[in-house]
Amino acid sequence: MAVSETIELAPLPMASAEAPFEASVPREALAGRRVLIIVENLPVPFDRRVWQEARTLKAAGAEVSIICPTGKGHEAVYEVIDGIHIHRHTLPLDAGSAAGYLREYSAALWAETRLAWRVFFGVGFDTIHACNPPDLIFLVALPFKLLGKRFIFDHHDINPELYEAKFNKRGFFWRLLVLFERLTFRLADVSIATNDSYREIACTRGGMAPDKVFTVRSGPDIGRIKAVPPNPAFRNGRRYLVGYVGVMGDQEGVDLLLEAVDHMVHKLGRNDVQFCLVGGGPSLESLKAMSARLGLEDHVTFLGRAPDRELFEVLSTADVCVNPDRVNPMNDLSTMNKILEYMAVEKPIVQFDVKEGRVSAGDASLYAAKNDPVDFADKIVALLGDDEARKRMGRYGRERVVRELSWQTQIPTLIAAYHAAARR
Repeated sequence: MAVSETIELAPLPMASAEAPFEASVPREALAGRRVLIIVENLPVPFDRRVWQEARTLKAAGAEVSIICPTGKGHEAVYEVIDGIHIHRHTLPLDAGSAAGYLREYSAALWAETRLAWRVFFGVGFDTIHACNPPDLIFLVALPFKLLGKRFIFDHHDINPELYEAKFNKRGFFWRLLVLFERLTFRLADVSIATNDSYREIACTRGGMAPDKVFTVRSGPDIGRIKAVPPNPAFRNGRRYLVGYVGVMGDQEGVDLLLEAVDHMVHKLGRNDVQFCLVGGGPSLESLKAMSARLGLEDHVTFLGRAPDRELFEVLSTADVCVNPDRVNPMNDLSTMNKILEYMAVEKPIVQFDVKEGRVSAGDASLYAAKNDPVDFADKIVALLGDDEARKRMGRYGRERVVRELSWQTQIPTLIAAYHAAARR
Protein backbone atom coordinates (compact mmCIF):
# COMPACT_ATOMS: atom_id res chain seq x y z
CA MET A 1 0.00 0.00 0.00
CA ALA A 2 1.57 3.22 -1.16
CA VAL A 3 0.98 6.19 1.10
CA SER A 4 2.93 9.27 2.02
CA GLU A 5 5.73 8.67 4.49
CA THR A 6 4.71 11.88 6.26
CA ILE A 7 1.26 10.51 7.17
CA GLU A 8 1.05 8.36 10.26
CA LEU A 9 -1.77 5.85 9.90
CA ALA A 10 -3.86 4.93 12.93
CA PRO A 11 -4.00 1.17 13.60
CA LEU A 12 -7.24 -0.59 12.84
CA PRO A 13 -9.48 -1.37 15.80
CA MET A 14 -9.76 -5.11 16.32
CA ALA A 15 -12.84 -6.45 14.54
CA SER A 16 -14.05 -9.88 13.52
CA ALA A 17 -14.10 -10.74 9.81
CA GLU A 18 -17.78 -11.51 10.36
CA ALA A 19 -18.57 -8.00 11.63
CA PRO A 20 -19.63 -5.11 9.38
CA PHE A 21 -16.58 -3.20 8.20
CA GLU A 22 -17.80 -0.12 10.08
CA ALA A 23 -16.50 -1.88 13.21
CA SER A 24 -12.98 -1.22 11.82
CA VAL A 25 -13.50 2.53 11.37
CA PRO A 26 -11.82 4.88 13.91
CA ARG A 27 -14.75 6.68 15.51
CA GLU A 28 -14.88 10.47 15.24
CA ALA A 29 -11.80 10.47 12.96
CA LEU A 30 -13.64 12.83 10.59
CA ALA A 31 -16.07 14.39 13.05
CA GLY A 32 -17.42 17.70 11.78
CA ARG A 33 -16.43 17.05 8.14
CA ARG A 34 -19.07 17.38 5.43
CA VAL A 35 -18.44 15.46 2.21
CA LEU A 36 -20.08 15.49 -1.22
CA ILE A 37 -19.27 12.45 -3.37
CA ILE A 38 -19.99 12.72 -7.12
CA VAL A 39 -20.05 9.58 -9.28
CA GLU A 40 -21.34 9.58 -12.85
CA ASN A 41 -21.18 6.10 -14.33
CA LEU A 42 -23.07 4.02 -11.73
CA PRO A 43 -25.82 4.58 -9.17
CA VAL A 44 -25.28 4.22 -5.46
CA PRO A 45 -25.46 1.90 -3.56
CA PHE A 46 -24.98 -0.32 -6.65
CA ASP A 47 -21.42 1.04 -7.02
CA ARG A 48 -19.79 -1.07 -4.32
CA ARG A 49 -16.56 0.95 -3.97
CA VAL A 50 -18.33 4.29 -3.65
CA TRP A 51 -20.86 2.89 -1.20
CA GLN A 52 -18.10 1.42 0.97
CA GLU A 53 -16.28 4.75 0.93
CA ALA A 54 -19.44 6.63 1.86
CA ARG A 55 -20.28 4.27 4.72
CA THR A 56 -16.70 4.48 5.98
CA LEU A 57 -16.73 8.28 5.99
CA LYS A 58 -20.11 8.27 7.73
CA ALA A 59 -18.86 5.84 10.39
CA ALA A 60 -15.85 8.11 10.94
CA GLY A 61 -18.17 10.98 11.85
CA ALA A 62 -18.58 12.84 8.55
CA GLU A 63 -21.86 14.10 7.07
CA VAL A 64 -22.04 12.45 3.63
CA SER A 65 -24.04 13.37 0.52
CA ILE A 66 -23.82 11.63 -2.87
CA ILE A 67 -24.74 12.71 -6.40
CA CYS A 68 -25.13 9.83 -8.87
CA PRO A 69 -27.32 8.68 -11.78
CA THR A 70 -30.48 6.64 -11.51
CA GLY A 71 -30.56 3.04 -12.75
CA LYS A 72 -29.90 -0.56 -11.72
CA GLY A 73 -33.12 -0.54 -9.68
CA HIS A 74 -32.32 2.74 -7.90
CA GLU A 75 -34.75 5.25 -9.36
CA ALA A 76 -35.58 7.57 -6.43
CA VAL A 77 -34.28 11.09 -7.12
CA TYR A 78 -33.62 11.56 -3.41
CA GLU A 79 -33.42 9.21 -0.46
CA VAL A 80 -31.47 8.72 2.75
CA ILE A 81 -29.89 5.30 3.30
CA ASP A 82 -27.92 4.56 6.47
CA GLY A 83 -27.86 8.29 7.19
CA ILE A 84 -26.31 9.11 3.79
CA HIS A 85 -28.09 11.62 1.54
CA ILE A 86 -28.35 10.33 -2.04
CA HIS A 87 -29.34 12.69 -4.89
CA ARG A 88 -29.91 11.01 -8.26
CA HIS A 89 -30.40 12.32 -11.77
CA THR A 90 -31.37 10.71 -15.06
CA LEU A 91 -28.96 10.28 -17.96
CA PRO A 92 -29.49 9.67 -21.70
CA LEU A 93 -29.35 6.06 -22.86
CA ASP A 94 -25.89 4.45 -23.05
CA ALA A 95 -23.74 6.38 -25.49
CA GLY A 96 -22.66 4.56 -28.61
CA SER A 97 -21.19 7.42 -30.62
CA ALA A 98 -19.28 10.67 -30.17
CA ALA A 99 -22.58 12.59 -30.26
CA GLY A 100 -24.03 10.20 -27.68
CA TYR A 101 -21.10 10.72 -25.33
CA LEU A 102 -21.43 14.48 -25.75
CA ARG A 103 -25.12 14.31 -24.80
CA GLU A 104 -24.40 12.07 -21.82
CA TYR A 105 -21.53 14.14 -20.43
CA SER A 106 -23.34 17.45 -20.97
CA ALA A 107 -26.47 16.16 -19.24
CA ALA A 108 -24.42 14.73 -16.37
CA LEU A 109 -22.41 17.92 -15.82
CA TRP A 110 -25.56 20.02 -15.80
CA ALA A 111 -27.31 17.70 -13.33
CA GLU A 112 -24.23 17.37 -11.11
CA THR A 113 -23.71 21.14 -11.00
CA ARG A 114 -27.37 21.81 -10.20
CA LEU A 115 -27.44 19.19 -7.45
CA ALA A 116 -24.06 20.27 -6.02
CA TRP A 117 -25.42 23.78 -5.45
CA ARG A 118 -28.53 22.27 -3.88
CA VAL A 119 -26.38 20.30 -1.43
CA PHE A 120 -24.18 23.36 -0.82
CA PHE A 121 -27.18 25.45 0.25
CA GLY A 122 -28.68 22.49 2.14
CA VAL A 123 -26.58 20.29 4.42
CA GLY A 124 -23.41 21.83 2.92
CA PHE A 125 -19.97 20.34 2.31
CA ASP A 126 -16.32 21.19 2.81
CA THR A 127 -14.93 18.49 0.50
CA ILE A 128 -15.92 17.30 -2.99
CA HIS A 129 -14.89 13.70 -3.65
CA ALA A 130 -15.08 13.09 -7.43
CA CYS A 131 -15.09 9.55 -8.84
CA ASN A 132 -14.26 9.13 -12.52
CA PRO A 133 -15.12 8.25 -15.29
CA PRO A 134 -15.23 10.68 -16.98
CA ASP A 135 -12.44 13.07 -16.06
CA LEU A 136 -14.73 16.08 -16.30
CA ILE A 137 -16.12 16.38 -12.79
CA PHE A 138 -13.39 18.92 -12.01
CA LEU A 139 -15.62 21.39 -13.91
CA VAL A 140 -18.31 20.89 -11.26
CA ALA A 141 -15.76 21.23 -8.45
CA LEU A 142 -13.97 24.33 -9.80
CA PRO A 143 -16.31 27.06 -8.47
CA PHE A 144 -16.42 25.40 -5.05
CA LYS A 145 -12.64 25.12 -5.03
CA LEU A 146 -12.55 28.90 -5.54
CA LEU A 147 -14.76 29.15 -2.45
CA GLY A 148 -12.16 27.27 -0.39
CA LYS A 149 -13.59 23.77 -0.57
CA ARG A 150 -11.27 20.77 -0.82
CA PHE A 151 -11.21 18.56 -3.94
CA ILE A 152 -10.33 14.86 -3.79
CA PHE A 153 -10.04 12.92 -7.06
CA ASP A 154 -10.84 9.20 -6.78
CA HIS A 155 -9.17 7.66 -9.84
CA HIS A 156 -11.29 4.62 -10.77
CA ASP A 157 -10.45 4.25 -14.49
CA ILE A 158 -7.57 5.31 -16.72
CA ASN A 159 -9.54 6.81 -19.58
CA PRO A 160 -6.69 7.39 -22.10
CA GLU A 161 -5.75 3.71 -21.81
CA LEU A 162 -9.40 2.71 -22.13
CA TYR A 163 -9.68 4.71 -25.35
CA GLU A 164 -6.47 3.15 -26.69
CA ALA A 165 -7.65 -0.37 -25.80
CA LYS A 166 -11.07 0.18 -27.35
CA PHE A 167 -9.99 1.84 -30.60
CA ASN A 168 -6.40 0.56 -30.87
CA LYS A 169 -5.05 4.06 -31.53
CA ARG A 170 -4.25 7.35 -29.84
CA GLY A 171 -4.74 10.53 -31.84
CA PHE A 172 -6.73 13.69 -31.04
CA PHE A 173 -9.29 12.24 -28.65
CA TRP A 174 -6.61 10.35 -26.72
CA ARG A 175 -4.72 13.60 -26.24
CA LEU A 176 -7.93 15.33 -25.16
CA LEU A 177 -8.50 12.65 -22.52
CA VAL A 178 -4.94 13.10 -21.27
CA LEU A 179 -5.61 16.85 -21.00
CA PHE A 180 -8.81 16.33 -18.97
CA GLU A 181 -6.98 13.87 -16.74
CA ARG A 182 -4.10 16.32 -16.17
CA LEU A 183 -6.49 19.19 -15.36
CA THR A 184 -8.29 16.97 -12.85
CA PHE A 185 -5.04 16.07 -11.10
CA ARG A 186 -3.91 19.70 -11.21
CA LEU A 187 -7.06 20.86 -9.40
CA ALA A 188 -7.03 18.05 -6.82
CA ASP A 189 -5.77 18.67 -3.30
CA VAL A 190 -5.38 14.91 -2.93
CA SER A 191 -5.91 11.98 -5.28
CA ILE A 192 -6.86 8.42 -4.43
CA ALA A 193 -5.49 5.62 -6.64
CA THR A 194 -6.98 2.14 -6.78
CA ASN A 195 -3.54 0.52 -7.16
CA ASP A 196 0.11 1.46 -7.44
CA SER A 197 0.04 1.56 -11.26
CA TYR A 198 -2.60 4.28 -11.02
CA ARG A 199 -0.54 5.98 -8.33
CA GLU A 200 2.41 6.14 -10.71
CA ILE A 201 0.20 7.72 -13.37
CA ALA A 202 -0.94 10.36 -10.87
CA CYS A 203 2.66 11.22 -10.02
CA THR A 204 4.01 11.18 -13.58
CA ARG A 205 1.37 12.02 -16.16
CA GLY A 206 -0.73 13.85 -13.56
CA GLY A 207 2.21 15.75 -12.08
CA MET A 208 1.08 15.24 -8.47
CA ALA A 209 3.51 15.19 -5.56
CA PRO A 210 3.84 11.66 -4.14
CA ASP A 211 2.68 12.79 -0.69
CA LYS A 212 -0.66 13.84 -2.20
CA VAL A 213 -1.46 10.42 -3.72
CA PHE A 214 -2.94 7.60 -1.62
CA THR A 215 -3.55 4.02 -2.75
CA VAL A 216 -6.95 2.78 -1.57
CA ARG A 217 -7.76 -0.54 -3.22
CA SER A 218 -11.31 -1.63 -4.04
CA GLY A 219 -11.07 -4.44 -1.53
CA PRO A 220 -14.02 -6.72 -0.79
CA ASP A 221 -15.86 -6.44 2.50
CA ILE A 222 -14.88 -9.76 4.05
CA GLY A 223 -17.83 -9.50 6.39
CA ARG A 224 -20.14 -9.68 3.34
CA ILE A 225 -18.29 -11.69 0.69
CA LYS A 226 -17.68 -15.19 1.98
CA ALA A 227 -18.41 -18.78 1.09
CA VAL A 228 -21.96 -20.13 1.47
CA PRO A 229 -23.27 -23.71 1.09
CA PRO A 230 -22.75 -24.80 -2.55
CA ASN A 231 -25.67 -25.39 -4.90
CA PRO A 232 -25.06 -28.50 -7.04
CA ALA A 233 -27.76 -27.40 -9.52
CA PHE A 234 -25.25 -25.00 -11.11
CA ARG A 235 -23.12 -27.98 -12.18
CA ASN A 236 -25.84 -29.11 -14.63
CA GLY A 237 -25.06 -32.72 -13.73
CA ARG A 238 -21.34 -32.36 -14.48
CA ARG A 239 -18.39 -33.07 -12.21
CA TYR A 240 -16.73 -29.64 -12.31
CA LEU A 241 -17.96 -26.05 -12.32
CA VAL A 242 -15.98 -23.05 -13.60
CA GLY A 243 -17.34 -19.67 -12.52
CA TYR A 244 -17.12 -16.14 -13.91
CA VAL A 245 -18.53 -12.97 -12.34
CA GLY A 246 -18.26 -9.65 -14.13
CA VAL A 247 -19.38 -7.36 -16.92
CA MET A 248 -20.30 -8.77 -20.32
CA GLY A 249 -18.47 -6.23 -22.46
CA ASP A 250 -15.85 -6.02 -25.19
CA GLN A 251 -12.89 -5.47 -22.87
CA GLU A 252 -13.72 -8.32 -20.50
CA GLY A 253 -12.64 -11.06 -22.92
CA VAL A 254 -15.64 -13.33 -22.41
CA ASP A 255 -15.44 -14.16 -26.12
CA LEU A 256 -11.94 -15.52 -25.47
CA LEU A 257 -13.35 -17.57 -22.60
CA LEU A 258 -15.96 -19.06 -24.96
CA GLU A 259 -13.18 -19.94 -27.39
CA ALA A 260 -11.39 -21.67 -24.51
CA VAL A 261 -14.58 -23.59 -23.64
CA ASP A 262 -14.93 -24.58 -27.29
CA HIS A 263 -11.39 -25.96 -27.23
CA MET A 264 -12.04 -27.89 -24.01
CA VAL A 265 -15.32 -29.41 -25.17
CA HIS A 266 -14.74 -30.04 -28.86
CA LYS A 267 -10.97 -30.54 -29.06
CA LEU A 268 -10.14 -32.04 -25.65
CA GLY A 269 -13.45 -33.86 -25.18
CA ARG A 270 -14.02 -32.42 -21.69
CA ASN A 271 -17.74 -32.96 -21.28
CA ASP A 272 -17.43 -33.07 -17.49
CA VAL A 273 -17.10 -29.29 -17.01
CA GLN A 274 -19.91 -26.74 -16.73
CA PHE A 275 -19.33 -22.98 -17.01
CA CYS A 276 -21.57 -20.51 -15.18
CA LEU A 277 -21.26 -16.82 -16.14
CA VAL A 278 -22.82 -14.17 -13.89
CA GLY A 279 -23.27 -10.57 -14.98
CA GLY A 280 -24.93 -8.26 -17.46
CA GLY A 281 -23.59 -5.81 -19.98
CA PRO A 282 -23.76 -4.56 -23.55
CA SER A 283 -22.33 -7.75 -25.07
CA LEU A 284 -24.51 -10.26 -23.22
CA GLU A 285 -26.80 -11.10 -26.14
CA SER A 286 -23.98 -11.32 -28.68
CA LEU A 287 -22.07 -13.63 -26.33
CA LYS A 288 -25.10 -15.87 -25.96
CA ALA A 289 -25.33 -15.99 -29.74
CA MET A 290 -21.62 -16.87 -29.97
CA SER A 291 -22.10 -19.66 -27.42
CA ALA A 292 -24.96 -21.08 -29.48
CA ARG A 293 -22.97 -20.78 -32.71
CA LEU A 294 -20.14 -22.79 -31.11
CA GLY A 295 -22.54 -25.45 -29.87
CA LEU A 296 -21.89 -24.66 -26.19
CA GLU A 297 -25.41 -23.90 -24.97
CA ASP A 298 -25.50 -26.99 -22.75
CA HIS A 299 -22.04 -26.29 -21.31
CA VAL A 300 -22.35 -22.55 -20.63
CA THR A 301 -25.00 -20.98 -18.41
CA PHE A 302 -25.54 -17.21 -18.64
CA LEU A 303 -27.27 -16.06 -15.45
CA GLY A 304 -27.24 -12.36 -16.27
CA ARG A 305 -27.33 -10.01 -13.30
CA ALA A 306 -27.99 -12.03 -10.18
CA PRO A 307 -28.74 -11.17 -6.54
CA ASP A 308 -25.91 -11.56 -4.05
CA ARG A 309 -27.30 -14.84 -2.71
CA GLU A 310 -27.15 -16.49 -6.13
CA LEU A 311 -23.80 -14.93 -7.00
CA PHE A 312 -22.22 -16.25 -3.79
CA GLU A 313 -23.74 -19.69 -4.43
CA VAL A 314 -22.09 -19.82 -7.86
CA LEU A 315 -18.72 -18.78 -6.45
CA SER A 316 -19.00 -21.21 -3.55
CA THR A 317 -19.91 -24.09 -5.87
CA ALA A 318 -17.19 -23.38 -8.45
CA ASP A 319 -14.02 -25.47 -8.51
CA VAL A 320 -12.14 -22.78 -10.46
CA CYS A 321 -12.94 -19.13 -11.20
CA VAL A 322 -11.74 -17.28 -14.28
CA ASN A 323 -10.80 -13.76 -15.34
CA PRO A 324 -10.46 -13.65 -19.15
CA ASP A 325 -9.75 -9.88 -19.36
CA ARG A 326 -7.71 -9.15 -22.46
CA VAL A 327 -4.13 -8.03 -22.03
CA ASN A 328 -4.20 -4.42 -23.19
CA PRO A 329 -3.05 -1.03 -21.84
CA MET A 330 -6.24 -0.62 -19.79
CA ASN A 331 -6.55 -4.07 -18.24
CA ASP A 332 -2.83 -4.45 -17.68
CA LEU A 333 -2.80 -1.54 -15.21
CA SER A 334 -6.24 -2.00 -13.63
CA THR A 335 -7.32 -4.04 -10.62
CA MET A 336 -10.44 -6.09 -11.30
CA ASN A 337 -12.88 -6.50 -8.41
CA LYS A 338 -13.74 -10.04 -9.44
CA ILE A 339 -10.18 -11.23 -8.74
CA LEU A 340 -10.38 -10.14 -5.10
CA GLU A 341 -13.90 -11.54 -4.75
CA TYR A 342 -12.74 -14.93 -6.04
CA MET A 343 -9.92 -14.86 -3.52
CA ALA A 344 -12.28 -13.87 -0.70
CA VAL A 345 -14.24 -17.11 -1.20
CA GLU A 346 -11.05 -19.23 -1.45
CA LYS A 347 -11.23 -20.00 -5.15
CA PRO A 348 -8.21 -20.72 -7.37
CA ILE A 349 -8.09 -18.55 -10.48
CA VAL A 350 -7.09 -18.75 -14.13
CA GLN A 351 -6.42 -15.46 -15.93
CA PHE A 352 -4.29 -13.99 -18.67
CA ASP A 353 -0.99 -12.53 -17.50
CA VAL A 354 -2.01 -8.93 -16.79
CA LYS A 355 0.30 -6.91 -14.56
CA GLU A 356 -2.11 -5.84 -11.82
CA GLY A 357 -3.95 -9.18 -11.94
CA ARG A 358 -0.68 -10.84 -10.96
CA VAL A 359 -0.04 -8.20 -8.27
CA SER A 360 -3.43 -8.93 -6.71
CA ALA A 361 -3.64 -12.70 -7.02
CA GLY A 362 -0.02 -13.83 -6.77
CA ASP A 363 0.04 -17.57 -6.11
CA ALA A 364 -3.77 -17.78 -6.03
CA SER A 365 -3.81 -17.86 -9.85
CA LEU A 366 -2.41 -19.55 -12.91
CA TYR A 367 -1.52 -17.22 -15.78
CA ALA A 368 -2.19 -18.04 -19.43
CA ALA A 369 -0.24 -16.60 -22.35
CA LYS A 370 -1.40 -13.22 -23.65
CA ASN A 371 -4.94 -13.48 -25.09
CA ASP A 372 -4.42 -17.17 -25.97
CA PRO A 373 -7.68 -19.14 -25.43
CA VAL A 374 -6.00 -22.50 -26.00
CA ASP A 375 -3.46 -21.90 -23.24
CA PHE A 376 -6.29 -20.53 -21.09
CA ALA A 377 -8.18 -23.79 -21.59
CA ASP A 378 -5.06 -25.83 -20.81
CA LYS A 379 -4.56 -23.93 -17.54
CA ILE A 380 -8.17 -24.62 -16.50
CA VAL A 381 -7.78 -28.32 -17.30
CA ALA A 382 -4.51 -28.52 -15.36
CA LEU A 383 -6.09 -26.90 -12.32
CA LEU A 384 -9.19 -29.10 -12.41
CA GLY A 385 -6.89 -32.10 -12.38
CA ASP A 386 -5.02 -31.07 -9.23
CA ASP A 387 -7.18 -31.07 -6.09
CA GLU A 388 -4.31 -30.16 -3.78
CA ALA A 389 -3.23 -27.19 -5.90
CA ARG A 390 -6.77 -25.85 -5.91
CA LYS A 391 -7.02 -26.08 -2.13
CA ARG A 392 -3.58 -24.51 -1.61
CA MET A 393 -4.25 -21.64 -4.00
CA GLY A 394 -7.66 -20.99 -2.48
CA ARG A 395 -6.26 -20.81 1.06
CA TYR A 396 -3.47 -18.47 -0.07
CA GLY A 397 -5.96 -16.15 -1.79
CA ARG A 398 -8.30 -15.91 1.20
CA GLU A 399 -5.43 -15.27 3.61
CA ARG A 400 -3.99 -12.58 1.33
CA VAL A 401 -7.33 -10.79 1.07
CA VAL A 402 -7.91 -10.85 4.84
CA ARG A 403 -4.37 -9.73 5.60
CA GLU A 404 -3.74 -7.09 2.91
CA LEU A 405 -6.50 -6.49 0.37
CA SER A 406 -9.89 -6.41 2.09
CA TRP A 407 -11.79 -3.14 2.46
CA GLN A 408 -11.13 -3.33 6.20
CA THR A 409 -7.39 -2.96 5.52
CA GLN A 410 -7.93 0.08 3.25
CA ILE A 411 -9.84 2.21 5.77
CA PRO A 412 -6.82 3.87 7.48
CA THR A 413 -5.48 5.11 4.14
CA LEU A 414 -8.82 6.56 3.08
CA ILE A 415 -9.04 8.50 6.33
CA ALA A 416 -5.41 9.59 6.00
CA ALA A 417 -6.22 10.99 2.54
CA TYR A 418 -8.99 13.10 4.05
CA HIS A 419 -6.70 14.37 6.79
CA ALA A 420 -4.12 15.31 4.15
CA ALA A 421 -6.73 17.16 2.09
CA ALA A 422 -7.83 19.14 5.14
CA ARG A 423 -4.26 20.42 5.64
CA ARG A 424 -3.88 21.75 2.08
